[in-house]
Amino acid sequence: MSNTDNKIKRATGLLIIEVINSNPNGDPDRESDPRQRPDGNGEISPVSFKRKLRDLVEDKQGDVWQELSQQLKLSDGSFAILESRGRVRKTIQDELKNGQFQEKYWDGRIFGNTFLEDAMDKGTIKTGVVQIGLGVSIAPIEIERHTNTNKAGVEEGKTAGMAPMAYRFVQHGVYCMPFFVNPSMAHKSGCTAEDIELMKKLIPHAYAHTRSHARPFVEIRHAWYCEHNNPLGSCSDFALIDALKPKKISEPNKPSASWAEYEAPAGLPADLAAKVSCVDLVNPE
Repeated sequence: MSNTDNKIKRATGLLIIEVINSNPNGDPDRESDPRQRPDGNGEISPVSFKRKLRDLVEDKQGDVWQELSQQLKLSDGSFAILESRGRVRKTIQDELKNGQFQEKYWDGRIFGNTFLEDAMDKGTIKTGVVQIGLGVSIAPIEIERHTNTNKAGVEEGKTAGMAPMAYRFVQHGVYCMPFFVNPSMAHKSGCTAEDIELMKKLIPHAYAHTRSHARPFVEIRHAWYCEHNNPLGSCSDFALIDALKPKKISEPNKPSASWAEYEAPAGLPADLAAKVSCVDLVNPE
């Protein structure tokens, strides 16, 4: 579903994320436990997912950027990351005044930014074209906590080390994370169809190429992307998301042990399919 007319189309997306013995998003207020709601369901924050896309773009020597930049013929200079470590506020303020800000920062164009833009719009905070919602597991999650051990001691006088309860993970969970593309904000943030195309290409690699000790086995099973036929919206976002959500076949109020416990739609029902163009970014036909 490549957008060839260089015009951003309104879109509704849904990520179906499977977690196996991993911590998809630690909660700093709960000693990095996997995030969990009062009802027992798990959470993945929008900031956590956007960070993975930013990291893939920022790593200009990484395989993902090297491959996708060649495919899409992208120049490094127009795809810097605003939300990066060690940024100098004075430099960014100068870029705002000189009109270089929109041209330089991909994540600023697509997700917006939280810098006060005194030089542009009297200190208002800009929002982006793409908004990512909270990821919530379909069923409650079960969290395990193990002690990490280190054969080589890290403290003076000790030959071994232990970190009690430091390894915290979800045994199994399936999370749904919605996202939305709103072209009405493009003229404000400078976002282009090329920026959106890059995001669509990045999404399938978001977890596979950012694995960590705490997050070894997290994968996107499906990444549904529905472009509306009508530029103002062809149908309800809620209807699209509800139609694409997997359902737990039995015992919906108990944690799952495998993907086999879920029934996942293969696509949209005919009435909705006629109103949007829908593709699975992970498994394109």
